[in-house]
Amino acid sequence: MDIVLQRYLAGERNFVDEEFDDMTNDLQGANLAGSDFSRTFIYANFRGANLQGVKFVHANVKTCDFTDANLRDADFSGAALDGADFVNADLTGAVFTGATVQGQCYSQGEVPGHWPGGDASS
Repeated sequence: MDIVLQRYLAGERNFVDEEFDDMTNDLQGANLAGSDFSRTFIYANFRGANLQGVKFVHANVKTCDFTDANLRDADFSGAALDGADFVNADLTGAVFTGATVQGQCYSQGEVPGHWPGGDASS
């Protein structure tokens, strides 16, 4: 089982300032609702995961796969999103203010629209 998921299941929600850059971070379908990954470097497969209310503030989530994930009310303020995939993710209420993707900086109220892998829905 993935170390992030093990820690979450043990009751931990604070992953601030950590590095999870191992390519084995398979969190597909995991429930990580309410976690805080602020200022974290993470490389992970979050396909279909429940990430409702999760904070990725100033995090490096480059190349993460959020396909079909529940990102309702997630906060990506100031995050680096290059190569992240949000195809069919639920972005209702998600915040991307100041997040960057290949030189683009999101303004308040903007969410990812068309991505190389497809289209994100909200």
